[in-house]
Amino acid sequence: MMRAVKPKKFLGQHFLCDLSIAQAIADTVDACPGTPVLEVGPGTGVLTQYLVAKQRPLKVVEIDFESVSYLLKHFPSLEAGIIEDDFLQLDLHGVFQGTPFVLIGNYPYNISSQIFFKMLDNKDLIPCCTGMIQKEVAERIAAAPGNKSYGILSVLVQAWYDVEYLFTVHEHVFNPPPKVKSAVIRMTRNRVSDLGCDEQLFKRIVKATFNQRRKTLRNSIRQVMGKDWKDNGDPVFSNRPEQLSVSDFVNLTNRMQEELDIFRASGRNESRQP
Repeated sequence: MMRAVKPKKFLGQHFLCDLSIAQAIADTVDACPGTPVLEVGPGTGVLTQYLVAKQRPLKVVEIDFESVSYLLKHFPSLEAGIIEDDFLQLDLHGVFQGTPFVLIGNYPYNISSQIFFKMLDNKDLIPCCTGMIQKEVAERIAAAPGNKSYGILSVLVQAWYDVEYLFTVHEHVFNPPPKVKSAVIRMTRNRVSDLGCDEQLFKRIVKATFNQRRKTLRNSIRQVMGKDWKDNGDPVFSNRPEQLSVSDFVNLTNRMQEELDIFRASGRNESRQP
């Protein structure tokens, strides 16, 4: 396929040139058969050509007008499925009229984490998310507790998705070559429909503790609970966040919720005192 679009640095574009890798990435959607597919950032269609061949409902979202023009010319059958928009601003419920879909892409490195946070916000619409990202981010998402890469994205994604690190992709297969290696991962919705805790408080605790990951929970949890909070010497608060599994964070959230409820109840009671 002739290239007519120059990669744009400000959009984080690195066009994949190796067609065998493109085919392998496109084939990762086969783990979720029959489901419509939304490709993010198709560029010049290196993945798109293999997704079209699968004869499944397919739409692509592309912010670069030059790439959109290229796609319209080379994929005329896809014209109605080309969405010229910013994925991060797109209403995902409108893409397939509320029908769940697989998300795939050679994701721009500079917004890949934001893409996955949006996936989490729309987890009931996205049973599977697959594609290529920076190797370091892929390792972070797939990391287990105790691993130095384990962090906010690891916990929040693994709470709702099973993560597979599929394979590594080297720099020389891109134009222009990125300065880092890439990796292909697949995230498939697990069977969790309810975390068993307050989801917003869960996210606050995960973010607060990992934003101070060198500190023990005893210190970092005060960002959520307030400076006057006391841990009463419980040894669990001597741990650092990377030592906690998803279920540990759920248990911690419920425990902190109980303390917050008690505190609020006592505050209301005090306010009623004459």
